[in-house]
Amino acid sequence: MISLDRLDNDLAGWLARTLIAPGLLTPAAFEAAFVAVVTAAADDPDDAWLAFYRNTLAALTGRAVPGGTNAELAPVYARAAELVVGTDVVELGCCFGFFALRLAGAGRRVTAMDISAGTVALLARIAPRLGLHLDAVAGDARAAPFASGSADTVLALHLLEHLPEAAGDAVLAEMLRLARHRAVVAVPYEATPNPTWGHVRCFDHAALQSLGARTGRPFQVTDHHGGWLVVEP
Repeated sequence: MISLDRLDNDLAGWLARTLIAPGLLTPAAFEAAFVAVVTAAADDPDDAWLAFYRNTLAALTGRAVPGGTNAELAPVYARAAELVVGTDVVELGCCFGFFALRLAGAGRRVTAMDISAGTVALLARIAPRLGLHLDAVAGDARAAPFASGSADTVLALHLLEHLPEAAGDAVLAEMLRLARHRAVVAVPYEATPNPTWGHVRCFDHAALQSLGARTGRPFQVTDHHGGWLVVEP
């Protein structure tokens, strides 16, 4: 059992390296194993999740262990924070909501949406215990339940690699519907999709250029710990 002070999102990478990679656990069983390990760390599962969130947020802002999952995500979130403009922000495909919580802590009005109702419910429970406020919503990023032009910046960080091309295009179109000023997409660059994380599609610089061109809007593609597409609606 992992102690509460060591419980953070590096657990994901550890499980992938020690159980998934050698074939001891299938990618399909990853989520259940992850949840089981986290919730075993305390009598009250939410106490374990609170420690998980606190430790992960601390690691993502400067104390990440080299080579771990947090160390991989920290520069992505730092770059994303630099690209946010305005006060009202929507993050689609937020997963645990680490980045959304970071923005909420910086004083922005944040709506975090994910297709997993359980993950969204967890985020909604834990955020107040962290002293942070955001709106956590369950929904499909291809049809977000928000009004057009309801956010200054809309982000999809490491979401599109989980979706087929047509679905990814639909998500970007939805981002442009919602965004008053800027849509930000971040993707990892991979030679083959990583099934452990549920990836079904690979991106490179050229693929992002093509995606941006299809919007018909001004856009820019840059490389920084993966690829970035910024579209100005």
